[in-house]
Amino acid sequence: MFVPCDRGGGSASSDFKGFTLLMPAVSVGNVGQLATDLVISTLNMTKVGYFYTDCLVPMVGNNPYATAEENSMELSINAEVYSLPSKKLVVLQIRSPFIKNKYRPFCETLLSWVKSSKCARVVLLSSSHAYQRDDEQLLGTPLRYLLTPDLEKAVGGLMQELNWKEMEKVAAYPGINDTEKVLHIPGGGITKLLFTESCSKGIQMAVLLKFCSEGDNIPDAFALVNYLNEWLQLVKSEVNTSSQWKIPSSWRLLFGNGLPPALF
Repeated sequence: MFVPCDRGGGSASSDFKGFTLLMPAVSVGNVGQLATDLVISTLNMTKVGYFYTDCLVPMVGNNPYATAEENSMELSINAEVYSLPSKKLVVLQIRSPFIKNKYRPFCETLLSWVKSSKCARVVLLSSSHAYQRDDEQLLGTPLRYLLTPDLEKAVGGLMQELNWKEMEKVAAYPGINDTEKVLHIPGGGITKLLFTESCSKGIQMAVLLKFCSEGDNIPDAFALVNYLNEWLQLVKSEVNTSSQWKIPSSWRLLFGNGLPPALF
C-alpha cells in the first residue's frame, strides 16, 4: 500500500487523479529499472512516499539520486513513489526482486492502489530475453509495445503513427500446433501477469519493452527511455539521444566501484 511521506505533502499526495503511473518490471537486465532511474533523475522528481509491501526482498541504501553531500545520506528502500504534478506523472521505482510466489499478491495490491489513487493509466517498462525470440521477432527494431483494450481505444492510432511494433504472440506449441498463439514474455518478470490482470479489470495499461541480454544494460535503458519519450514527450528534443537524460549518481556503483563513504 502507498504510504505518503512529509515531503510530498502528507495524505494529500495519495490522490493522483488523472496522472500517468510509470513503473518498471523487475526483468532481464533490469532495463526497466534503469530507464525509470533516468526519468526520475532527469525530471528531478520529488519523493512523495513509499509502496509498502511484503512481496519484495527488503533492502535499504543511500539516496540513489544524490546531487550533493547534504542529501547523499538520505535513505531509500525497495519501493518508492515520486511525483511531478506539472507533467501529471507519478513514478513507482522498484529496487529489489520479488519473493517467490508473491507476484499475484503484488499485482492485486498495485492495481487496487491504481484505482484508489485515480491514476488515468499505467506505463510498465520491461524487457525480455533476446535469445528466446521467434523468427518474426528477430525482424526490425528490438522494441515492442502492448496496450490493454481500454487504452487501445485512446492511443492505438498514435502508436500506428509512430510506426511502433506491437509485441507478437507466438505459437503455444511450436512444431506441433502453430495456429494457437499466446503472449510470451520470457524474462519479463511480472509483465505478463500485470498486463493480463489490467485487461480483465479494465485498467488502461501500456507495456513498453526491449529484447536484450544480461550484461551492460545501460544502452538498453537509454533505448527504452527514448522509446517512452517518443510517446509521452517527457523531455523536449529534436532527436532522441542519451545526452538529454541525466545519469543518477548511483550509477557509478553499477560495476563494483567502491561504496560511498556516506554509508559509514
